[in-house]
Amino acid sequence: MCLLLLSILFSGCGSQAATQTEEAQKTVEEEPPGRPPEAEFDPGSISQEVFESTKTDVRLYIEKLNGIIRSKNYEAWKANLSEDYFRHISSPNFLKSTSEMPILHRQGIVLERTEDYFTYVVVPSRANARVDDIEFTSQNRVKVFTIDTRNDERLRLYELEQTGNTWKIIN
Repeated sequence: MCLLLLSILFSGCGSQAATQTEEAQKTVEEEPPGRPPEAEFDPGSISQEVFESTKTDVRLYIEKLNGIIRSKNYEAWKANLSEDYFRHISSPNFLKSTSEMPILHRQGIVLERTEDYFTYVVVPSRANARVDDIEFTSQNRVKVFTIDTRNDERLRLYELEQTGNTWKIIN
């Protein structure tokens, strides 16, 4: 899956941040281990009413998450991650490969802990995330997208899973 650092989220951060973000958008992140393959699922089985309701719920969730990220509240952000995803982004291999992203490498940033990943990757790229679309991948999982209006590109922000009334970031 692509690790997306969106320049549209860096409003007011200057052209260097926008250039760095564009480079980071192209960085590919490996699939977290231990995720079961999706069972056969027909997205057409989701009614328009459920789709719209879920999109509204996801927008509200992302707005709340944006506030957590803007306030740099690592513990609250971490509480929104699935255990598998947190384990994945905490792995030394993930932190090492992410540290090699050009945007971080040029600045001499080495991610040693998940909190570093939050500070140097999540905060600058996701604090103002905007939900433009969702795509169901199962009855309780959605991919969340924003549209980069500069080049009309659909960019994946998150993959979420809902258990009961609770959303968690799974990728």
